[in-house]
Amino acid sequence: MKYMNLSLLNEAAKFLVQYGEENGLSKDTISDRQRCVSKEIKSTGTYTHTLEEITFGAKLAWRNSTKCIGRLFWETLDVFDARHVESPDEVAHYLHQHIKHATNAGKIRSTITVFPPLKQNEPQKVQLWSPQLIRYAGYTLDNHKVIGDPACIELTKIAQKMGWKGEGGPYDLLPVIFQWKDEVPIMVPITKEEILEVQIDHPVHQNWGPLNLKWYAVPIISDRYLEIGGLRYPAPFNGWYMETEIAARNFVDSYRYNRLRDVAEHLGLDTSSTTTFWRDKALVELQHAVYASFKQAGVQIVDHYTAAQQFQTFRDKEEKQQREVKGDWTWLIPPVSPALTPIFHQGIVNEELTPNFFKQKRSSLYKKMSEMTVSSHSHGCPYHS
Repeated sequence: MKYMNLSLLNEAAKFLVQYGEENGLSKDTISDRQRCVSKEIKSTGTYTHTLEEITFGAKLAWRNSTKCIGRLFWETLDVFDARHVESPDEVAHYLHQHIKHATNAGKIRSTITVFPPLKQNEPQKVQLWSPQLIRYAGYTLDNHKVIGDPACIELTKIAQKMGWKGEGGPYDLLPVIFQWKDEVPIMVPITKEEILEVQIDHPVHQNWGPLNLKWYAVPIISDRYLEIGGLRYPAPFNGWYMETEIAARNFVDSYRYNRLRDVAEHLGLDTSSTTTFWRDKALVELQHAVYASFKQAGVQIVDHYTAAQQFQTFRDKEEKQQREVKGDWTWLIPPVSPALTPIFHQGIVNEELTPNFFKQKRSSLYKKMSEMTVSSHSHGCPYHS
């Protein structure tokens, strides 16, 4: 008999009750499943979820994500079961499959791919080092200037150590890096052909070509665990973008592309003083450009007003089910004009429920390969980044 993990037993029991009750199972059926799982844990130290439990648990993790404004659509999540993988090649296959399925020629499908769970006293089968499956490289020049995404400098250096060579441009696609068990890390090349990108132009103030702004269509988060009933799974997942995430954060944050002044100057705004409100004017036009460009390209995106209203609808639906919605108010409010959305004026309890998504720790090998540490400035909504 294995060491009895009471914590795992309790978490499993709680999840199975919730799964059973929300899926209309009888008390006897729930009790039978609990006894089966308890026996498995006592015998092996762990247990195995059914496909139905994994699917429900993944959807529930989205529903419980306190930093996500887009939870209205939690029941639409597509789940790929990759718990059976036995080789790095199989992992790579599922990563490419996820990108293709989620992208869907711009009609974004919320998707999660579930890899083998962590087990006590065993090396983790799959550990994804890349924070997202799609990321642009960041290069530090001799004069300390950065070309590309400063958030990816560390990962870019690791990829270069592994033999990857980028073109040195602002939008070079990084390979996905993952570790198989305790072995050396593996790179999975991501080609331009499989990535849908949107060139940013403005529907009114046209000719934004010289600004050279573009972004990829799907944010596929890959540095968090999916926790269901006490078991943790590496599981890349995605929703779709809200326009402020690209316009107000990725393009504008000082520790990201930092392009707001370039946009303002292109628009001919007076940037001599903050009291001309050039930042506000430029940011609104940049948001307009991002949203309009995605729409023109046929790529799904949501504006922050619609997203806020969808979140209100989600709260109303959950209230009818007698479920209190938890949330992190500081992340649910959009970064632009938050007071113009209903979320800003409402209170909400910030409490983490499970199933949910949790940040994974970096492997010891990752740390050894890192010459520098770039702190993450954003641990925001798991379905958008």
